[in-house]
Amino acid sequence: MLLDKDRIFTNIYGMHDRSLKGAIARGHWDGTKKLIQKGPENIINIMKESGLRGRGGAGFPTGLKWSFMPKDSDGRPSYLVVNADESEPGTCKDREILRHDPHTLIEGCLISSFAINANVCYIYIRGEYVREREVLQAAIDECYDAKLLGRNAAGSGFDFDLYLHHGAGAYICGEETALLESLEGRKGMPRMKPPFPAGAGLYGCPTTVNNVESIAVVPTVLRRGAEWFKGFGRPNNHGTKLFAISGHVNNPCVVEEAMSITFEELIDKHCGGIRGGWKNLKAVIPGGSSVPCLPGDLMHKDAIMDFDWLRENQSGLGTAAVIVMDNSTDIIKAIWRLSKFYKHESCGQCTPCREGTGWMMRVMERLVSGDAEVHEIDMLLDVTKQVEGHTICALGDAAAWPIQGLIRHFRHEIEERVGSKKSGKISAFAAG
Repeated sequence: MLLDKDRIFTNIYGMHDRSLKGAIARGHWDGTKKLIQKGPENIINIMKESGLRGRGGAGFPTGLKWSFMPKDSDGRPSYLVVNADESEPGTCKDREILRHDPHTLIEGCLISSFAINANVCYIYIRGEYVREREVLQAAIDECYDAKLLGRNAAGSGFDFDLYLHHGAGAYICGEETALLESLEGRKGMPRMKPPFPAGAGLYGCPTTVNNVESIAVVPTVLRRGAEWFKGFGRPNNHGTKLFAISGHVNNPCVVEEAMSITFEELIDKHCGGIRGGWKNLKAVIPGGSSVPCLPGDLMHKDAIMDFDWLRENQSGLGTAAVIVMDNSTDIIKAIWRLSKFYKHESCGQCTPCREGTGWMMRVMERLVSGDAEVHEIDMLLDVTKQVEGHTICALGDAAAWPIQGLIRHFRHEIEERVGSKKSGKISAFAAG
């Protein structure tokens, strides 16, 4: 269990003063100038050594991503873009940083931008986060007044401007290149890669896009050192992590914990256990709605909450939004609801996603009511494979994986429902 002294986010529950004064009292903005004086190459090397992997879902090494940025300018400016478009169903970790601990992010933006030679950073915030935007903008204004941003930011000799851009609430804008399109004033539709953003991103200039949590931990990692951060979690899964636990637990919460904590410890220590006891656990979606669900018995016995264990078990840590479902859940209906979401949010650019998401949703709808044929289960699985990996961005995968997880682990329930409908035994609840 993570000790209080090791927590990076010291005001995640909003119990303390979130203003600049409060943040400084809790150790933020302490010696920022000295951190910047380490120089870009040193900062990037420390981030590489720390083993920090992106906290937005993909888990790509942050220091490595920064190193792709050009060392010498060819005349074009470089940009840092922070993805605060937290639109993944079940995910609500970044909003706690934005509304209660905004200075961790702002200081992180300054240092990270310096490391990649970017004098300008944009924070792209989700359309529905109205209050969070107000808090963050107030915090940015405070930093400008205190000369921590702007010309000679924090007395470092580095000029830096930070802008907040409010999206319009489209899920697809959480994809980094769609976010850049939206930021430029166009419809949020993913770009073909290459070129990758590090070569030609925002306004055709070198750009790095990082998640809120990835950037917010940077100052603390630099202050405490790469070895400290590396001291948490298994190899290749280092550091602390915000987990957002929702669903059928006694106390849903957002909590900062060490990577590689077991699922059982996470739930028992912070959530007061599963509603109705561990025997009542049916399934868990461990990383936000786009990753496949895992059955309760596997999660209870062995589950380690990190990138590698979950990938080995055909799921993923994703954003670490843990959705817990007990035996009262109609799992088929729950996954149908996710299919409906992805169908609605597809930008329509790629044919497999545009056509496949609607097709999968309609088959799922018939599986919920039991009006399908058993052979359609395999046909549905086949279609998910035709969508997965055949689109410009990962939305196609996100639509396919929940259905694959359902069929992999709960096929017997689907077959039972179809059989019950045919024999006239289906319940009104299941048919709803």
